[in-house]
Amino acid sequence: MLGLPRLAAEPLPLKRAVELALAHSTTVAAANADQQRVFASYREARNQYMPQLVVGSGLGKSWGFPLSLEGAAPSVLNVNSQSTLFNPATRDFVRAARTEWSAATMQTKDQRNQVIQDTVLSYAELSKWEGALSHLREEHAAALQTEQLVAERVKEGVDSPQMQSKAHLSSARLRLRLAEAQGAIDVIRSRLAHFTGLAAASIETTPESIPPLPEVKQDDLSGQAVKESPAVQAAEIRAAAEVFRARGEHRAILPSVDFAAQYGLLAEYNNYDLFFKTFQRHNATVGVVIRFPFFNLSQRARADAADAIALKAKKDAETAKNQVSEETLRLQRSVEQMAAAREVADLEYQVSQSNLESLRVRLDAGSIAWHDVQDAREQVNERYNSLQDANFELARARITLLRARGELEAWVGGSQ
Repeated sequence: MLGLPRLAAEPLPLKRAVELALAHSTTVAAANADQQRVFASYREARNQYMPQLVVGSGLGKSWGFPLSLEGAAPSVLNVNSQSTLFNPATRDFVRAARTEWSAATMQTKDQRNQVIQDTVLSYAELSKWEGALSHLREEHAAALQTEQLVAERVKEGVDSPQMQSKAHLSSARLRLRLAEAQGAIDVIRSRLAHFTGLAAASIETTPESIPPLPEVKQDDLSGQAVKESPAVQAAEIRAAAEVFRARGEHRAILPSVDFAAQYGLLAEYNNYDLFFKTFQRHNATVGVVIRFPFFNLSQRARADAADAIALKAKKDAETAKNQVSEETLRLQRSVEQMAAAREVADLEYQVSQSNLESLRVRLDAGSIAWHDVQDAREQVNERYNSLQDANFELARARITLLRARGELEAWVGGSQ
């Protein structure tokens, strides 16, 4: 027998396969982690308006005048607080971080749609090969019987040895197709196992759980795809974030105001009473720090670089829109072509079946040789394989188009 025996498999509906893939996907997990990172960056920028409190100590012995320790007077206890009150640059940087968070959210959605598409296509392909495998086994069994019959006829002198070689070739072709089918099934089951976290041997599709694919309307789908595409939305939002960031770099040369406060508990052994007219242990300072960075050539250069980055992000967003529009139009036209190819394959299969039935009737009447029927049977098998391939390619194009239109997850949700 071809293939290894499998463990008892429980049917896996399409909707359940997608749910498991989303739960186990490393791609989705990485996208979620990146989204959390960007959100943390946004909170970091926003919290600059919240007071920051630092408590510490600068203990030390003084000889002579009490010098500072790392810029602060020696103290038993030191409490510092600082926060931004007015800073145009920080305000734009916060807006940029918040916008970047929105872009990361859309990027996560796009990665999620990619996982759904990969799972659905793998599931549909596995279902196709599982259906073809039973058909191929039946045809292979029939070919082996025919080969045995031909061997007897050759032995009796009814047919030539060439007929035996031809019958053996037919069986060999079916064995090759069986090996291809079994190999494809094993590979796709392994892929779905990685997606879902299930054992490969336990995966078995249920074709009835795949919802009917909607017909593709000959509308302007490119505009809808551009509007619904998370990748395009992420690129546009990211471009807006870069504009905020560039504006923040320009505003970094504007005046800013910070709140600052400090409390220090001084020690008596640091000679403060010897060098200062009055001395008290408890000291505090509260006020604002005003800065006028009116001349900073390095910051101006950084702002110019930020402008270039923002312009590049805008162009990248335009490129993403053009790519989605062109790809959607290509898919739309591809669906039309594949639907026509599928119709041709179906008609060819029907014609070959009718021809086979006609030849069988003539064989019973004794007007043709049996090998004519065998040739017709091989043609039916070829037409059947072509029809199955055409059906899957059409389904692949329609599923990809559903994702482009933002309807893939809703379509999967309608499965049983």
